[in-house]
Amino acid sequence: MGHLAIAALQLALKNEDNLAQIEREIARACQRFPWVQMMVLPELCTFGHSTKLAVQLPGEVENCYRDLARQNNIWLIPGSIFERDGDKIYNTSPVINPAGEVVARHRKLFPFLPYEQGVSCGDQFVVFDVPGAGRIGLLICYDMWFPEAVRALAWMGAEAIICPTATTTIDRDVELAIARSSAAINQLWFINVNTAGDLGLGRSTVVAPDGTVVYTAGSMREIITVELDFAQVRHVRERGLFGQCQTLKSFRDRVVEFPQYQNAAGGGAFDALGKLKLPEKSSK
Repeated sequence: MGHLAIAALQLALKNEDNLAQIEREIARACQRFPWVQMMVLPELCTFGHSTKLAVQLPGEVENCYRDLARQNNIWLIPGSIFERDGDKIYNTSPVINPAGEVVARHRKLFPFLPYEQGVSCGDQFVVFDVPGAGRIGLLICYDMWFPEAVRALAWMGAEAIICPTATTTIDRDVELAIARSSAAINQLWFINVNTAGDLGLGRSTVVAPDGTVVYTAGSMREIITVELDFAQVRHVRERGLFGQCQTLKSFRDRVVEFPQYQNAAGGGAFDALGKLKLPEKSSK
């Protein structure tokens, strides 16, 4: 198991075509931090939040990012892009290796409904291997609110999770808590990179597999560099957090079966929750 030097680009962007600015930011970051092996961008950073600018993948925009990865000899996760596939639109995050090859694409599992209207749900969990370093899983923003998604990636061998985000709302504090708990419970690195400017509130965070917060950014533009030590993941999983909690082993060796996940379980108390829709103005 090795190390992987990552730069998370918390960029101050507008709700428009940001591709030219992103190209400049990547070039500057590569020049300033030539030892970085992977760059990660926030959710929907390329064109903002409008599905009207959805593009096909593969296509011209993805090819631009492929060229950037190849020219700079880096792994590149360009946040996410609204992808048009037939009559459906997905929120999709490509993974591009230093040769400019797309090695994976993750479609957001949980669009932010009922607000992220017109976006279809992905149905695949995505992990990929960085040779000489370790295995990485991908989530996008609201996916992280579902612990089952994080656990599925850990079960698939993910030793780090990268989660591009575009959070503009007051629940950012909660997301920081989720990032930390996800790292600790699943004993993996958790990198959550948010936008700044018009597209997000910033406060990107990096959490180590023992639950230690390595860094949390402010609300402005920042380039966050960190070296992920995948040997630390193996150490914590083997010995436990601070020599104590070996949660993945306990989960593997459990006796209990969770009734909410059984095929014939039905909705249980969830059936009483009502429809997933926008809240209405209160009459009280």
